[in-house]
Amino acid sequence: MSHNPGAPFDGVQYMRDTDEALLLSGDLEDFGVFYDRYVRALLAFFQRRTGNPEVAADLTAETFAAALVARKRFQPGSAGATAWLFTIAHHKLSDYRRRGRAEGRMRERLGMEPVPVNDEDAELIRRLGEEVAVQIIEELPPEQREAVRAHVLEDRGYAEIARSEQVAEATVRKRVSRGLRLLRDRVGGNL
Repeated sequence: MSHNPGAPFDGVQYMRDTDEALLLSGDLEDFGVFYDRYVRALLAFFQRRTGNPEVAADLTAETFAAALVARKRFQPGSAGATAWLFTIAHHKLSDYRRRGRAEGRMRERLGMEPVPVNDEDAELIRRLGEEVAVQIIEELPPEQREAVRAHVLEDRGYAEIARSEQVAEATVRKRVSRGLRLLRDRVGGNL
């Protein structure tokens, strides 16, 4: 959240700053705030899975373009905005793996040009993929850390993790959800 611990608590501002509220407002500036919160996490997500900074940047742009178009259909619920965004990201990654390239349909629909990735940007994206997520995950309690590492970094399914840990799938989902929520709170909503 953007709430400053030293400032008086403003419940209205807090409600406006939730990811769900940002998506549902319909205001492009609010979507920009949502984008700012998750762009680094998505870049890291795609970099770890593709190993290619340009593809990571393209898939990140595709994901946000799709989210912008689909935000009117977003339904707040137990999964939340983060899970919704990363579901879109998983679909974009699956499409990329199937086609062997990022698809420009959503960007074209919104009139967005692909963003060229220079050497400095590529290096930043590589570092995000290698370091950021791993470092902040280490701060989690052990059960949450292992569940988040397995599901988010290793891209393993909940059922597979549950079998290997000999726990219920719902337990794994809860650990991942709580771990991601804790991480998001610790990094000020930027995860």
